[in-house]
Amino acid sequence: MTWREEWKKAFAVEKPGAATPTERQSELVDTVCKVVVRRQMVTPALMTLEMCRPLNFVAAQAMHFFRPIVSVVLDGPAIAEFADFLEQRGSVEYLCRRLEHWDRIGPDSEDPEGASDAPSGHPDEGSGPPDV
Repeated sequence: MTWREEWKKAFAVEKPGAATPTERQSELVDTVCKVVVRRQMVTPALMTLEMCRPLNFVAAQAMHFFRPIVSVVLDGPAIAEFADFLEQRGSVEYLCRRLEHWDRIGPDSEDPEGASDAPSGHPDEGSGPPDV
């Protein structure tokens, strides 16, 4: 390979859009999302993810630093796998969609669609707690 060919690939970036996680990474994302939904922290989590979207690679590197805190939800190898997922360009988009999905159907519900996050077609379904 010539230096020109190598130079062309030096600044290549992944295509835009949501990331496609492995099956294990998808399970880890769902585990994290369910914990966030159970603690009713979806809105702050989504705001934080959207604000820090350009820094997802830095966040992946910071996962190792925050391992003691994240170990409440995930074990050591799972943290490394989750950090690998966060290094992908579309990981924040995927994470936001899964958070919204689990917020809509509930964290203790069965997910018949698996990792699919297609909208259900019912705008009122899972729109939040009823007004008191």
